[in-house]
Amino acid sequence: MLTLGLGMPGGYEWVILLALGLLIFGKRLPEVGRNFGKTIVEFKKGIKGIEDDIDTSASRQQISPAPPAQSLPNENQAVSGSSPIDQAQNIDSDPQTVSRQNGE
Repeated sequence: MLTLGLGMPGGYEWVILLALGLLIFGKRLPEVGRNFGKTIVEFKKGIKGIEDDIDTSASRQQISPAPPAQSLPNENQAVSGSSPIDQAQNIDSDPQTVSRQNGE
């Protein structure tokens, strides 16, 4: 049974691939390297900017205390200042609850 050796290239194969690459991209290689370097620099600046944003937001959260939690009204309490539609959605079917919510 014949198997093909399609693995990673060896030492001489890398040399041949590099020589072919230089023949094909020889004149443009400095330009490609320069653009690649600019890309890496911009990427690092972006990462540093994100890290700075995270650090400043974390320090702001540590300095300023969290606002006190407000308790939400339960189903039996009327919501003051809300519209009649909102109050109607909070009404139970119990008539005593309905009269308490309407202020009767």
